Formats: sequence, structure tokens, C-alpha cells
Amino acid sequence: MVKLFVTLAGVILASVLALAQSGPVSNGVVKIGVLGDMAGLYQDTSGKGAVEAVKLAVEDFGGAVLGKPIEFVSADHQNKPDIASSVARRWYDSENVDMIVDMVGSASALAVTAVSNDKHRIAMVSNASATDISGKQCTPYSTQYNFDTYALAKSTTNTLLKQGQDTFFFITADYTFGHNLENDVTRFVREGGGRVLGSVKHPIGTSDFSSYLLTAQASGAKVIALANASSDTINAIKTAQAFNVTAKQKLAGMLIFLSDIHAIGLQTAQGLIFTDSFYWDMNDETRAWSRRFFDRVGRMPNNVHAADYSATLQYLKAVQAAGTDNSDAVMATLKKIPINDMYTKNSRIREDGMLVHDLYLFQVKMPAESTGQWDYYKLLATIPADEAFRPLSESACYLVKSR
Repeated sequence: MVKLFVTLAGVILASVLALAQSGPVSNGVVKIGVLGDMAGLYQDTSGKGAVEAVKLAVEDFGGAVLGKPIEFVSADHQNKPDIASSVARRWYDSENVDMIVDMVGSASALAVTAVSNDKHRIAMVSNASATDISGKQCTPYSTQYNFDTYALAKSTTNTLLKQGQDTFFFITADYTFGHNLENDVTRFVREGGGRVLGSVKHPIGTSDFSSYLLTAQASGAKVIALANASSDTINAIKTAQAFNVTAKQKLAGMLIFLSDIHAIGLQTAQGLIFTDSFYWDMNDETRAWSRRFFDRVGRMPNNVHAADYSATLQYLKAVQAAGTDNSDAVMATLKKIPINDMYTKNSRIREDGMLVHDLYLFQVKMPAESTGQWDYYKLLATIPADEAFRPLSESACYLVKSR
């Protein structure tokens, strides 16, 4: 009799647990993980800013979805893909995380999207630009929510070519992102009738760019293209200023963040042309959100922070619209509903996982043009989404039904 009671109790408990797992919201909570660089090379483009941006999204959504609380966790992947995949696996397996966002660094992002695919959980990459993320390594459970190297390369390169800057030399970060960016820029240089005169590769986290810039100077290229990011870009631009490189050659940052310009200063960065997806001072809506962000973080947000916010908000809207946090249902909904917030308007996530939206061509202001701290950009042009991003006909993603 006792044995029968224990058996029945076990069956009942198993049924309750199964119901909890299969209900509209698994485990009674929707949980979001912010995985990025909290103290290293990319902390200014990820870190505390990413965490606070996600917090703002959760608060703006109301703190609950489908009557269940929204929770979040954060972790530092230390820019190491093995740590990124380990954290993602633990979060998905043991901590009931439904969606991971940010994932700075393309190698780390690809490591996480592989785990998300294996676990059938969602990864919204807002802080990595390798084309493989929504290309040949795309998954049904991941999105690329900011831009890729194709979009960055096309807009900036074509502008430089129109100015007569038709010979390029690359200083490239020696990892997936840098290689992708150099390859994409090279394509558009050649298609536009220009020439690539050479390149040098450097490890991430390089502090001394002297030898790389001397090689670039000696090439005689009109454009020295920086296919790197964050502190690497900052250090390269500062060294170029010290070597007076810009007296005869044009420096082009192929991926520039607002925090980079703040660190470099307008005196050194003035005139730099680049492509971006967000600027805090675009309109009343971006200014209002950015001031809320500033009150928490002490600096204005960059494009990644805005994308972190938007991705989180859109994920929660998709959970609400789908009526469940089931990953397949949520991903199907994410690719159906339009995105309208302070980051982007009337945009959608394509079948390859890429968020296709307008981008902007900016130029760094001269010191005399700036009205104060953080007033750094002037808008040169808006690049329509269908012109900025790779057409689906060229996609390497196996999810694309017609190419």
C-alpha cells in the first residue's frame, strides 16, 4: 500500500512537472541572459550598458509577460568562445534561460548560436557582425539584430570610392569578424573599380600599432581601412595621429562606436566617415531613451545598447503574441511582427535571421561644430534597408527557401 502511494505520488509529481514545462510559460518565468564582455576589451560596447539596456526593456514591457515574471541574468564570457558556449549551455540546461542577447565578438557569438541550436533555445546576437551568423552558420533559433560586415562595408566603401579614394590597405583584427570585414570591403572596392594594395593582421587587444601603420603608410594607399573594433580601433587611430598619417592618407574606421569617438576626442577623430545603425541625437524618441540610459550608466548609448534594448523588447512582444515562450513559436512570431521602437521603424527579421533596417552614414564633427559632450556626429545620408543589406538571393543561409 505504501509502495502504491509512493508510486502514485511520483506519477502525480511527474505530471505536474510535465505540465509546468509544457504550459504557456515554461517553469513559470521568462528568463533572459545578457552574455558579453563585462570587464575587458569590449566592455564599453557591451558590459554594464548592455545589462542596463535589457533592464530598461524589461521595465518598459511591464516586468511580466503572459502573467508570469520576467527575470534576467548576466555573465562575462571574457571574449573566449569556450567560456561563452559553456555559460550558454549551463543557462539553457540548468537555469531555465529562454533567450540570450548581446554576445560581443563573432567567435563567441557563433559558439553561443551553435549551443542555442542544439538546445532549441533563442540567441539574439546584437553585438557581433560576422556574416556567417546569418549566413552559412545561421540557425532556426538565432537572429543577427544589428548589422553585419557586408552592410558596414558596402555603405562606407562606396562613399569613399565616390570621393576618389580608390586604393585601400587594411589593418585587420585577426579573427572571424576582422576577416569577414576585410573580405567584404575588398569585394566592394573591386566592384567599384578600386584596388587593394595589401593588408596586415593583428591580434585583438593590440596596444602598439606602430609597425602596422608604418607598413600601411609605405603602401601608398589612399585609404587605410581599419577592420577592427573598440580599443583596437581607438589605439590605431591615436597612433595614426601621432604618426601624422592623415596628412597624406585617409583613415577609415569600418566599425565605429560612439564610445570610440568619446575616447579618441573630436580633435583626432574629426572628419571620420562611417556607417552606424543608431545615434542618440537622431530625434525626440532617441534622445528621451538615451537620457534615461545616461542616468543609469553615465554615458550615452551606442548602437549595440540600443539593439540590446530593442531585441529584448521585441522578444517579449513575440512571447506575448505567440501566447507561449516555446522557442519555435516565438521565432516564427519574431519573423512575422514588425519592429517599431526608438531603435528602428517598420523593420522585420528575415528568414535568415537578419534584422533588415535602415542604416546611416555619419561623419564625425569638427570640434567647432560640436555643442558639447556627446555631440559628435552629423548625418550625411540615410541608407535604405534594401540597399544596405545583402539580398536574400546571395544568402548562404540554408533556411532561405529561394535564392
